[in-house]
Amino acid sequence: MTRRNRIDRVTTRTGDHGETSLADGHRYRKHDARIALVGELDEANSFLGLLAAELKHQDHLAEQLAAIQSQLFDAGAVVAVGASRSEPAEDWQQIAASLATEAEHLNETLPPLREFILPGGGRAASTAHVARAVVRRAERTWWQACEGDEALRSVAIGVYLNRLSDYLFVLARTLAKDERLWQRQE
Repeated sequence: MTRRNRIDRVTTRTGDHGETSLADGHRYRKHDARIALVGELDEANSFLGLLAAELKHQDHLAEQLAAIQSQLFDAGAVVAVGASRSEPAEDWQQIAASLATEAEHLNETLPPLREFILPGGGRAASTAHVARAVVRRAERTWWQACEGDEALRSVAIGVYLNRLSDYLFVLARTLAKDERLWQRQE
């Protein structure tokens, strides 16, 4: 049996008038929260790929990032196909709990924060901060997309995105060559 490619062409021209389709078969305006969310998850995933490339000599962290990238694709699939055809909320809660545990382990090696830090600390740390900021935006858009969609709201992806941004913050601190503290400018 011949297997057909999943993506047999890139240019379809079906989105040239401000609408696009998701895997649930519906057409959406390109500014719809669900479309924005899929784009923000993709953007976060791209920054994680950039971060993983920076960590080529740190296999454990690069493997973690690859797993997180797959999780972000899974989250995008939930948005694209609809929550009723996705994993149960307990799965996402378990993944979120695992990220929280990983963040706690990383945080144990860091000095306590006494003030806000400025994003930076080298290329890898800065990339982690950018990914964190994009994930925070995706989290806000997640909750916007959930308005009026109880099935989508029932999936714990919002919790997952919250824990992922926490993890990325701690990872950025871990990777930072130095941390600069925020100081009030007068």
